[in-house]
This record gives sequence, structure tokens and C-alpha cells, in this order.
Amino acid sequence: MTDSTAALTIQNLRKTYGPVVAVDGLNLVVQTGECFGLLGPNGAGKTTTIEICEGLTTPDAGEVTVLGEQWAADHGSLRQRLGVSLQETRLSEKLTVTETLRLFRSFYRNGKSVDEVLAIVDLDEKRSSRVGNLSGGQRQRLALACALVGDPELFFLDEPTTGLDPQSRRQVWDLVNEIRRGGRTIVLTTHYMEEAQQLCDRVAIVDHGQVIAQGTPRALIASLGASHVVEFSLANTTASKDHLALLQDIPSLQNLQMVDGTLSATAEPVQDALTALLQRLATHGLNATSIHTHTASLEDVFVARTGRRLRDG
Repeated sequence: MTDSTAALTIQNLRKTYGPVVAVDGLNLVVQTGECFGLLGPNGAGKTTTIEICEGLTTPDAGEVTVLGEQWAADHGSLRQRLGVSLQETRLSEKLTVTETLRLFRSFYRNGKSVDEVLAIVDLDEKRSSRVGNLSGGQRQRLALACALVGDPELFFLDEPTTGLDPQSRRQVWDLVNEIRRGGRTIVLTTHYMEEAQQLCDRVAIVDHGQVIAQGTPRALIASLGASHVVEFSLANTTASKDHLALLQDIPSLQNLQMVDGTLSATAEPVQDALTALLQRLATHGLNATSIHTHTASLEDVFVARTGRRLRDG
């Protein structure tokens, strides 16, 4: 049943490309006014899902309701109410920044002025520059400006900071937060854990076309039951299930995994976990190398549920 208060409802969504199942029975509800993230590795089905929601791809099965409307019956209305920034936005390199925004503004009956949008994305000084002369970060801000110029109720941002340097990424984050403060709804895809934690009110972790975890970043991290993660390798041997079995009964170590030849576990309290770990390894004649700890993150939630890292796909 569709939630009448939601900006976006996805029910039993499915999409295949030949033998490849891109989206496999996915369900989501995005509430009006929130920034919602689809977090997952490349190939998880994030872009296919968001392209269906944008009306660019037709699903094989399932139902998508956007702002109370559906693409089959309301495509004209929906295109006036949405702002879209694709994973690879290709703009004419010979047009200036102002010309590009005037073009996109012409697609909408109502919206913001070009000058207003230039100020929001901090590109006023580049208004006369050709798109081909912009830096990567400036191009991405221009792409977001093109999505913003129609003053949409709902933004779809697909991997908005992929390939950007840290400074440019932070500038895009600031822009997304500015849009959030305006009360608009944002759906973004990302495979950067820090990005999801910084920007999103809630996230859905997607793997193989399905939602495997959903909630606020804080709640998902808390579900691990520990505030830290310890990772280590063993000297002169390859980690195996037998090594995991040696550590299973240590109370301060949980969620034991083998990831990329490294042993990983949540640790609480971390001091007790490290002491018990080293003692247990010494008892069995094993030595740990490259041992380190870090604060638990959404990456660790993904590892705990899949045994893989987000970057592994």
C-alpha cells in the first residue's frame, strides 16, 4: 500500500538485463523532506533503481510512485516537479555556464532565475566561462545547478561526487546541505560511506538488487553492537575458518569475518578486545601483523552482512 505522505514509494521493483538481475524485488519508502541515500558497491542496482524512478528506464515488474504520481499516467507533470543529476552528466562544452542554465531553465514552466542559481552553486564568477574550461568540481556544481534551476520538489542525485578531489567533494556536500535546508527531498546514490553518513537522514544499503539494511546511519552502525572494529593479518600464514574458530568465544570480539585475507571483528570495549586477541593468538603460537582499529562505520555494516567491502562490488 502506497504511503500518501511519502515523496517516493517503491514496491517489489524488478529489472533484468538478459541473465543479469539488476534489481530484485526492491522495496523503499522515502519521506517528504528527507535526504535518503542508496548506498552500495558498483553493480548493486543503485543506478538502475534511480533511473526507473526518474522515468528513464521501464521496470519489468513492481510499482513506483513519485510525489503521488506515476510515470505511465503523469509523465508531463512529473518532469516539471523533479530535478535530476545523472551519474555522467554530459553538457555541451562550447556553451557558457549562463547559456547552459538558460537552456535548462527553458524546460520548466516555473523555477529559479539563472542568477539565483549561480549564486547558490557559487559559479557567478564563471558565468561567462565555457563548460569545457571548467574544473571537475565546477562541472559537477553546474550539473547540480541544472537540476536546481526548475526549483523541483524532489532531487535525484546519482553518484554526485564520483571522481572529485576531496575539496570539490566537500563543496558538493555543502550544496546538497543547502538544498536540504530548503526543505526539498533528496534521493542520492553513493558508494562513499562517509558521504552517506554526512548527508543522509536515512540510508538503504543495497546489494545484488536488494535492500539488505535500512535506517539512519547512526542506528545501522549501532546495530553492530560495538563502537570500534579491529582488523589484523596473521604472520606467516593465511587466515582461515580455523583461525576464526579460535577467536569465537572471546566476549569482546563479535561479527568475526575474513575480508580480503584480513580478519575483522567488532570490538567492545576495544582495549579488552585487543588484550584478549593477542593473548589468544600467543597461546596458539600465532602472531598478528598490521593490526589496527577504527571507529565503526557504514562500511563495517556492509562487511558484517556480506563478508565483502563496498569497494569490492
